[in-house]
Amino acid sequence: MSGTQTERLIEALAARAEPVKRLPHPAWRALIWMTLASASVIAIVLYWGVRSDLAQKLGEPRFVIEVAAALLTSMMAAAAAFCSGCPGRPLWERFAPLPFLVVWLASLGAGCWTFLTSSAATSQAFGIDLTCSQLILVLSLAPAAIMFVMIRRGAPIAPLTTAGLGTLAATALAAVGLRFFHAQDTSLMLLVWQFGTVLVLTAAGALIGQWLQPWQHPRLEGI
Repeated sequence: MSGTQTERLIEALAARAEPVKRLPHPAWRALIWMTLASASVIAIVLYWGVRSDLAQKLGEPRFVIEVAAALLTSMMAAAAAFCSGCPGRPLWERFAPLPFLVVWLASLGAGCWTFLTSSAATSQAFGIDLTCSQLILVLSLAPAAIMFVMIRRGAPIAPLTTAGLGTLAATALAAVGLRFFHAQDTSLMLLVWQFGTVLVLTAAGALIGQWLQPWQHPRLEGI
């Protein structure tokens, strides 16, 4: 592009420039999302009714670690999604949910190993549990919708990453809600049908991210 064309481009952009309202800090946006998304999940959990053995489960360290890791994965994924839509922020922020995702996976993996090496494994067959997948999808709809409305206000610098992180935040939160009313505690089933559903939906969200966050290209006539 020649110097004259560059000057004309700058003049055209300056003439069409509109006031831009600065977005709140990503941490505040994540907090707002977490509040709204949690409210929607809690409403569904209360509608279906909490599991009768919840008090007992909260006394089990592995259950608490699993739920806490999933919740922290959701929180950090939400913050990372909002950070990835802000120009100039460090790339490492996009990996913020990874440690908690690993802890979540490890807690399920430890439970699977305990189950498979116990006598109970011989009496309980692994089966298909599409109910878990369906419930996670239902629980994540409102959080995902809120997330995508909010991230569209940022700059789509890395749309696939942003959408994937946003979907991870929504589905991980849905998995947390599911544990409070769906009495499925077999670790192998949780690993495949709950954690697996979270990963599949996250991948799907990342794939459609570019479509959900298109760049807006103003037409600059005569440049």
